[in-house]
Amino acid sequence: STVNPINEGVPSTATRVVLQRHDLIRTASEDPVGTIRFLNETAKVDERRDLLFALAELSYLHGERLKGSNFSKDAVHAPDYFLLTAVYAYLYLLGDGREPPPSAWDVRFREACDLYNRALGKGFPVDEGGSLRIGDRVRRLPVGELTITPNVETLNWKADQFVSFLPADDYEVFGFTVRNRTPGLGVPLIAVINQRLDAPNGGALPITALLKMSGGLKELGSGKATATLEFYSAYDQVEVMVNGRTVPLETDSTAPLAYRLNDSRIWSLAYKRFLGSARIDVPLILIQPYEPGRIPVVFVHGTASSPVWWAEMLNTLRSDPIIRKRFQFWFFQYDSSRIILLSAAELRETLSGMVQQLDPEGKDPALRQMVVVGHSQGGLLTKVSVVAPGDRIWKSISDQSIDEMDATKEIKELARRTTFFEPLPFVKRVVFIATPHRGSYLTKNWVRNLVRSIVRVPVNIITLNPQNLTEVFNRFKWPPDMRNRIPSSVDGMSAENPVLQTLVTLPLAPGVKGHSIIAVLPGMEIETGNDGVVEYRSARIDGVDSEFIVRSEHSCQGHPFTIEEVRRILHEHIGNKVVSPKGIHALQPRDGKRPAE
Repeated sequence: STVNPINEGVPSTATRVVLQRHDLIRTASEDPVGTIRFLNETAKVDERRDLLFALAELSYLHGERLKGSNFSKDAVHAPDYFLLTAVYAYLYLLGDGREPPPSAWDVRFREACDLYNRALGKGFPVDEGGSLRIGDRVRRLPVGELTITPNVETLNWKADQFVSFLPADDYEVFGFTVRNRTPGLGVPLIAVINQRLDAPNGGALPITALLKMSGGLKELGSGKATATLEFYSAYDQVEVMVNGRTVPLETDSTAPLAYRLNDSRIWSLAYKRFLGSARIDVPLILIQPYEPGRIPVVFVHGTASSPVWWAEMLNTLRSDPIIRKRFQFWFFQYDSSRIILLSAAELRETLSGMVQQLDPEGKDPALRQMVVVGHSQGGLLTKVSVVAPGDRIWKSISDQSIDEMDATKEIKELARRTTFFEPLPFVKRVVFIATPHRGSYLTKNWVRNLVRSIVRVPVNIITLNPQNLTEVFNRFKWPPDMRNRIPSSVDGMSAENPVLQTLVTLPLAPGVKGHSIIAVLPGMEIETGNDGVVEYRSARIDGVDSEFIVRSEHSCQGHPFTIEEVRRILHEHIGNKVVSPKGIHALQPRDGKRPAE
């Protein structure tokens, strides 16, 4: 029989065998507390491990009864029985004794792990927000006293960074293809952190808590038993040593991400920002505090988009243990209606400022192996971060030098900031996803006119007079339909834009590897096809190390083949070789060949 306290709310066959041995079948139902106390005393002298297993099940069942009680005076004791469950399950699995620990082939082994994990998450009182209160050092349990010492030294983060610890199993996760979990021992937690310099937006991290016992039932009864509640990062460790045995940790890396994204304001900000009605207070989101030794991967979203559209890719990439350990993920967010060169300048300045802030002495080489991944317009911003234009961008729009311009000091400074720049020295690899290097065919005049009618270009953010700025723009070599106004990002993605025409000719800086992931709708010929927004001819550029075709629409960040190709690229970045997804064409553009079905 496979019934047990977790799936059916009744003792398993193995526990009934123990109860029958001691003639406690009826007593266990009528007096569960007395039964637990009796078997606890018996287990002090009878070292058969099946007693500990039965005690774990019976304590869990009684904890559930108390938790569901209508009397608060009973329910308040439920955490004590759940914690006692974890103690019994731990001693059954890993405690010393005459009998050897159970084999992983024993059905009771996996159930004992589940009992330990579930009970530990319920074994501590919670505050109004559902966070575990782990500060109580001495716990008076029904059969003795246990002194617990929390230990966060196993983490790379300090204790004062954490706001709360929420049991991950208390939450259902929606919207992701996969909920990434690893099986093992411990209770997965959502560790909510506060805002700091190394985590500007705060965040929610995957943590696993493990209660390690010192002493057995005799020490517990005499009040001399101790335990440490240790916390481990799912980014760092998937197994620990306990009593000379390697123990895998139960982890959940999806629940914290879902918790972080469970905010309707985050999802609505994309369009609000595009329409010019939402501010961006923190342009760079670090969903985990910066950790030296991990290479940053920066995601740059596209037009009318936001960081949430990278969620599926991030969730899947973090299921790879090598990527989880070698990389950290950042998100750049920006007003995608603004001039592309201005947004690109903010990307360069934001990343440069963060690198200087986090590692002013240049001690972390991983920070200077950064990978930037851009989708659509974000791919254009990405390219601008790794090219050296000299005066070519400026000359594409003006025959005068900046100093010769009839403009204010502020406007001249804006021109220098956005058109004269050096590639970011710490960015070593870039990935372009569905990027309109030669413009989007959806940026025809009527589309741009429609966008202008609904988008309020937020020039107030750059603190310049719109009238003066418009006069200056009118002196540039724009196409006729881009005159008498301040261009938007949609204008910037027009094939007629001289800046875009110049940018596509600029090579990546020496030492920078580039990769193109190009979406083409199913059924279309690749060379003449498109993704509904960008044509293949526009998305492909020379000088990249790989080109990958995915049969998808424009928003292909969540397509499994796109994600797999990014995974391959990240492995390549650290010297690993992995296979590309089968059935999808990949080529090396430098060989002059064209895609073939």
